[in-house]
Amino acid sequence: MDTLEGQKAADFNLEGTDKQRHSLIDYAGRTVVLYFYPKDNTPGCSKEACTFRDLHAEYLQQDVVLLGVSKDSLASHDRFIEKFDLPFVLLSDPDTEMMKVYGAFGEKTMYGKKVMGTIRSTVIIGPDGTIVKHWPKVKKAETHPHEVLEYLRGRQA
Repeated sequence: MDTLEGQKAADFNLEGTDKQRHSLIDYAGRTVVLYFYPKDNTPGCSKEACTFRDLHAEYLQQDVVLLGVSKDSLASHDRFIEKFDLPFVLLSDPDTEMMKVYGAFGEKTMYGKKVMGTIRSTVIIGPDGTIVKHWPKVKKAETHPHEVLEYLRGRQA
């Protein structure tokens, strides 16, 4: 997928693990990191979530809202949060509508075969609602949260 950088971020309305509905408008004036991941409790997704967890205090220092998004159910998300003590909200997009708009669901290659599925990716949405950074395909799940934080720090400098 081409980069979404510079585009107005698409609104969404999804239920989160905090039992609230979340829309982009709820975060007007704030920086939002949306990270899209394939599946709760899988090795790469667990490593990524735990690294975001370990860095969460630093994200808060940057005044950033961090939201994880997958097509998993809220019940699955709740188990994932409990197992790894995740301090941020996970959003459920079972129909993948939001993920498709953000380029996080579509054709990808797994084990040499073309399949439809979630594409691990991340967007940073600036306070004005514009996408300021887009990683259309995250290569290393475990180190990616550090990369996102470094980008945010660079914007603050």
